[in-house]
Amino acid sequence: MLLDFDGPVCNIFANYPAPQVAAELVDVLRRCGVDVPPELASEPDPLEVLRRAAVVGDRRVTEAVEDALCSAECRAVKTAEPTPFGREVIVAARQSGMSVAVVSNNSAGAVSAYLMAHRLAAHVSPVIGRSYADPDRMKPSPEPILQAVRAVGEPAHRCVLIGDSPSDIAGSLAAGVKVIGYANKAAKADSLRVAGADAVVDTVREIVDRLLLA
Repeated sequence: MLLDFDGPVCNIFANYPAPQVAAELVDVLRRCGVDVPPELASEPDPLEVLRRAAVVGDRRVTEAVEDALCSAECRAVKTAEPTPFGREVIVAARQSGMSVAVVSNNSAGAVSAYLMAHRLAAHVSPVIGRSYADPDRMKPSPEPILQAVRAVGEPAHRCVLIGDSPSDIAGSLAAGVKVIGYANKAAKADSLRVAGADAVVDTVREIVDRLLLA
């Protein structure tokens, strides 16, 4: 079982809002001398700001934004809110004999810190996080998913990823991995189905129940 982090496991920015983090990253761009267009100045997604930083074409700028984002994520996980049944799905999968890996566009350091704080680190290996200052390798690229598949030692078709975004779906399909869309908001369900999810659930408890019956 492969899990996206922000969504299926927790809400990383529950108490340190993503738009606030994005605004802080935009300030980093400005301090680096980047002329920030209005649409980027109001961008609410920190990962999108990182992607836009890479477009500038200056490695120094990308690394500055990456470093600021990693720091923000490590602060955010201290107050992240666990997803209902997020812990249970990890434990149930391990009890059923499955390997469990996390494949995230967040930094591996932040993910590992959360897992350690919530006594889940022993149940999850590997943790595949965002490639440093290289946002083109984030999902929807299949690369991090395939990295996890190789690490757990199973064929791609025997793996399933649980994710809550179209990029999770696209990356999984490109990697040949089955994918369950987690629609933690009602509006997400249709977009996950359109993206090609093999199944869509609105609570992780549905997956826990299936694992316990297996």
